[in-house]
Amino acid sequence: MFVLYFLGALFAASGSIIKDKEDSKAHSIPSFIKICHRDDPLLNECVKDSVEEIRPYLKTGIPELHIPSCEPLILPEVVMNQGRGSVTVQSRYTDLHIHGPTDFKLHQVKVDLDKDRVKIKLSIPKLQTKGNYTISGRILMLPISGSGESRGNYSNIEATALIQAERIKRDNKTYFHVQEFFVDFTIGHASVHLSNLFDGDKQLGDAMNEFLNDNWKNVAQEMKPVLEKTIGDLFKKFANRIYSTYPMDVLLPISKPK
Repeated sequence: MFVLYFLGALFAASGSIIKDKEDSKAHSIPSFIKICHRDDPLLNECVKDSVEEIRPYLKTGIPELHIPSCEPLILPEVVMNQGRGSVTVQSRYTDLHIHGPTDFKLHQVKVDLDKDRVKIKLSIPKLQTKGNYTISGRILMLPISGSGESRGNYSNIEATALIQAERIKRDNKTYFHVQEFFVDFTIGHASVHLSNLFDGDKQLGDAMNEFLNDNWKNVAQEMKPVLEKTIGDLFKKFANRIYSTYPMDVLLPISKPK
């Protein structure tokens, strides 16, 4: 989820007012966002600086860029189904509140305009989550079922995102469109608690929560592919909302001759 913030800053790191002469609509880009130009030899550094400048505004959100309030970040629904291996579960999380994502540290930005590709590396000290869940299936061969409140604590998160885009023409303008959004991440430590497991059976519920926390690394490793795909699909949709609104000449303009 934390990739959202960087994406918002990256795609928005350009101009102040966007005007479409054909429909007379104007889209405002906040003046506090640093402008980056595609022909800047230090483009990567410019984008990284822009992210740092936008950081204070992420907590309350930036409606002009379709960036919601990020502290906490609220996701209405996340569905994760894993159908193979030693973890086979169907799970759904709703009203998911995520605290801590704006404390991210950006380590690397690589913008390759020749290949329409962006690579990002970042870390987050800790994340806390709270929401509602439903789950059924098996985890490391043990049955699990329940619905209730879920809580999680995650620390020392390292993430890499690779965004592959293409250029499309619309109304005589060039727009980016994300084809693939790959995410890879590692977690230093995790703890979770699921209330009301097994229809409220306290003994079974306590035993399963203890089992999950004792074996979180194995569970995370088994769930990693579906987690990464879920996050990638989520932010592919988010990125394309911005890309479809602003043409390339606005997102990354060419420097004006002096």
